[in-house]
Amino acid sequence: MAKTKWKLDGVHSSIDFSVRHMMITKVKGTFLTFDAEIVADPEDLTTAEIKFTVDLSSIDTRNDDRDAHLRSADFFDVENHPNMTFKATKIVKTGDNEYDVTGDLTIRGVTKPETFKVVYEGGGKDPWGNERIGFSATGKVKRTDYGLVWNSILETGGVLVGEDVDVSIEIEATKAE
Repeated sequence: MAKTKWKLDGVHSSIDFSVRHMMITKVKGTFLTFDAEIVADPEDLTTAEIKFTVDLSSIDTRNDDRDAHLRSADFFDVENHPNMTFKATKIVKTGDNEYDVTGDLTIRGVTKPETFKVVYEGGGKDPWGNERIGFSATGKVKRTDYGLVWNSILETGGVLVGEDVDVSIEIEATKAE
């Protein structure tokens, strides 16, 4: 298959995360609004062009107070930094349909390289004749690297919010017309 432009199907895609809470469990959340620019040959992602833009105000952890705190200057500071972006800079094939996708992740005006493990899940035609492809990606981001340093020390030792954020992405896209 040739390198093709793909349109994100937001209804069938997700960007989810989890982070340790009180050193004893994980809190999960999602971003409800995001977009992706993908130009790729799904059979060989090594030459793909991939860019994500995430609307940070769309964060949803199923708790309005926590979501408001995450939008505040203590965390994402969405008033001054409304988006998180990722632009792929290097893609290495690591196995059958498996890749390490490295790129520039920008949060709160700080840009650092991050690598995500990506699996091409497959492709085919949907019932309406559209060509579709799917990808899964996972990674880990250290939130303090991006100025997300707010925390609270627990009287039992440890901290309220963990430093490592596990990221899980599911992407479904249709061939652009």
